[in-house]
Amino acid sequence: MDELVRPDLAWCAFDDHAALVHHRHTLGDTESDVHVVLDQDQRDLAVEDLHAYHGPAHVLQGVSFEIGDEPVAIVGRNGMGKTTLCAAIMGIKPPRATGSIRVRGSELLGKASYRIARLGVGYVPQGRRLFPSLSVDEHLRMVEGRRNGARRWTPARVYELFPRLAERKRNGGAQLSGGEQQMLAIGRALLTNPDLLIMDEPSEGLAPAVIESLIATFRKLEEEGLRILLIEQNLAVATSLAERQLIMIAGEIAAETTAAELAADPELQRRYLGVEPVEHT
Repeated sequence: MDELVRPDLAWCAFDDHAALVHHRHTLGDTESDVHVVLDQDQRDLAVEDLHAYHGPAHVLQGVSFEIGDEPVAIVGRNGMGKTTLCAAIMGIKPPRATGSIRVRGSELLGKASYRIARLGVGYVPQGRRLFPSLSVDEHLRMVEGRRNGARRWTPARVYELFPRLAERKRNGGAQLSGGEQQMLAIGRALLTNPDLLIMDEPSEGLAPAVIESLIATFRKLEEEGLRILLIEQNLAVATSLAERQLIMIAGEIAAETTAAELAADPELQRRYLGVEPVEHT
């Protein structure tokens, strides 16, 4: 069966390894360097010198970072390599990758996506990737019980987290609104009982009210101990959910900063992301 349509596959994965994050950004004549070192037992994911290719195109160029017990956001413009990074971590083709991606000591490169998912990495892909012919309930039940985790998820618990899905459980994936589809994609990933959840552009195409509701849900999941790697263009969402902000430019982690610093610095936003300053409500 093709990996991209396997029900137990591309919605989970993660590992552990290296330990140095380099923060560097320059504004005017001011340059700052901050090193964050995590002990081995603090790291859930470590990416080291990761290169990824689409055919001859060299997309990721020496990406290195790690995640411990705090959420991390990777922000950047379109075409910077963020989704390729997700695909490389999850073992989703076509990217050809070299380097190291480790989850709590286990190397992920070379592993099939479903095996990565079984290591406790959940994935919510950009665009949701639902099955139009399957109902909400069928989406959830085909994934149920794929992995035993510390936080046991069931369809009933997903319906409790997202009551709107319970009301729409007999509707097909194509009959849902954008917000409902995102809820279903998140619920499906949670049913793999991940320790780490990777979300690629979860706010894309959603109304502001729906985004606010999802932010509240993500915060609740964080409080319950779920590790989150957030890939986002929406700075308001990224800075609301994660204090650590990694900025990706042209396939590299160009800088690491904090949510407070990024949100308060219009010049930094324009320089690295080409956006107008974010406003928090």
